[in-house]
Amino acid sequence: MSDADPLTTDCSKCAALCCMVFAFDQGRDFAFSKNPGEPCRNLAGHRCSIHSNLTNEGFSGCVAYDCLGAGNRVVQEVFAGRSWQQDPRLIGPMMEAFAAMREVHKRIDLLRTANDFALDPEDQQTRTQLLTQLERQQWSGDNLNDFHTGLALDVDMFMFKLKEYFPASLADEFLV
Repeated sequence: MSDADPLTTDCSKCAALCCMVFAFDQGRDFAFSKNPGEPCRNLAGHRCSIHSNLTNEGFSGCVAYDCLGAGNRVVQEVFAGRSWQQDPRLIGPMMEAFAAMREVHKRIDLLRTANDFALDPEDQQTRTQLLTQLERQQWSGDNLNDFHTGLALDVDMFMFKLKEYFPASLADEFLV
């Protein structure tokens, strides 16, 4: 991984994973329904054909979404720049990797947020060690598959220990 912030979204380095992976239902935030694993009909190559006009076209849900860099990290780091559009066999593995990387990035975000609290030195050291592991890990399909039973569990147990520091709304959303 480069020295760039892993939570920075760069759609130019992605393969429009959010436009393919997610399902959505027609309603206030989306002008039509879409199934998971089905490319959005507004997708043109790796770009949204209505991106500059999403809200007016009925896609405020797309405007509000940010993958926190998970998409570009999956494409560039896990799949070495390959895309499901050039090789449709990658759809399943890319969907799985994207879901796992979103979990990695959610935990990076939580560990960064924990730095805003007056942690005791031991907890601060643990926070720093876990954060460094997540940010500097070279991710592959294999270690993303192992993430939930290894490092994710370590982070979750640590964050649960810190639950008292977090505002109730954040604790309820992420630290259940």
